[in-house]
Amino acid sequence: MSTEQFHDNCGVFAVHGHPEAAHLTYLGLYALQHRGQETAGIVSSDGRRHLRHHGMGRVADVFKKADLARLQGHIAVGHVRYSTTGSSVIANAQPVAVNYHAGPLALAHNGNLTNAAELRQSLEARGAIFQTFMDTEILLHMIAQAHGADLREALITSLFRI
Repeated sequence: MSTEQFHDNCGVFAVHGHPEAAHLTYLGLYALQHRGQETAGIVSSDGRRHLRHHGMGRVADVFKKADLARLQGHIAVGHVRYSTTGSSVIANAQPVAVNYHAGPLALAHNGNLTNAAELRQSLEARGAIFQTFMDTEILLHMIAQAHGADLREALITSLFRI
């Protein structure tokens, strides 16, 4: 049986508090490879800035030793994708890394928001500009628009809306 027949709707893996967080995340994504073969990505952080590497294909094809060596930091989140919505293009690769008023933020998401169209329309009406068709980007805009809230409060407020 070929691995082309196995698809399980994405995989997310993260590590916090380890100097080789990206390498451990790579191993975690490798173990989750059966959940998605379209794209693979890792965002690492030292707490001040994000480093991102992503590409089309399987984990072992996307990441080489030099890529992992460049992903410095004690925090990392990774994602392997099998698209259930949106097209299979590099623009839809996760995790997504952004800068917003409270600092850098990276997010990987597995699933479909049942009220995505309504949320997207509401965010666009308030000035949000979307770069992709991923539900993950909707969540990031919701977090960013939770004015006056710290990250924890912004996450809680945003998650209650989905």
